[in-house]
Amino acid sequence: MADLSQEEWADQLKNDDNAFILDVRTPEEVEEGYIPGATNIDIYLGQEFLNKVEELDKSKNFYVYCRSGNRSAQACAIMNSIGIENAYNLEGGFMDWDGEVTE
Repeated sequence: MADLSQEEWADQLKNDDNAFILDVRTPEEVEEGYIPGATNIDIYLGQEFLNKVEELDKSKNFYVYCRSGNRSAQACAIMNSIGIENAYNLEGGFMDWDGEVTE
C-alpha cells in the first residue's frame, strides 16, 4: 500500500492504463459526489466487502478513496492481505479532492 497526496494520486491515475478506482464510502456519501469512473464497495459491509474485493482483478492498480483517507487506508491494507499488491490510498480523502479525473 502507498499513501499518495492528492496531486500524486491524480497524476499517477491519469497516466495509468491499468487503473481501477475504488470508492469505499457508504451509498449515502456517494450520493454527495464521487470521482468519475469509480466503483463503490462500502467497507462497512464487512465480510461482503471482503467477498466483493476478492472478486476483483488482482492485476489492476487500485486507487482507493473514502471521505477522509482512514477507511481507504484500511481497505488498502485488507487488499494487500488478500494478494492485491498495487493499492494506492488517497490521503485526505474525497472531502479534500479538487482534482479532475478524465477517462
